[in-house]
Amino acid sequence: MSVRGRFELDYDQLPIIFEAQFGNQNVYIGLNYNESGQFFTADLYDSDFQPVVMGERLVYGKRLWRRLVDPEVPKIDLVPLDEANKETAITKDNFGKTVFLYQDTLILSDEEEANG
Repeated sequence: MSVRGRFELDYDQLPIIFEAQFGNQNVYIGLNYNESGQFFTADLYDSDFQPVVMGERLVYGKRLWRRLVDPEVPKIDLVPLDEANKETAITKDNFGKTVFLYQDTLILSDEEEANG
């Protein structure tokens, strides 16, 4: 079981766009693969599907949009990673198999929540 909020997506169907809600902020996120550069990118759209950030490169273990201070960018940590810590990079072979896009907020079990 994942200890972080994992986006359950069909990574084999890139490019994809999905809706996400963070608190009271709805956004759309697009994931793409750059075949010539062999890397993944993410696009961020607001709730009206207007572009906010386009072509942000996904870096293993690094928060998306980490260099931006913009009220349109969700204040949430979205990170591509492997919770088993076996991978060190995001590749076409491992994205959606061992590396996933996570909301980097730990999810506590019912017992952990009860114990505070």
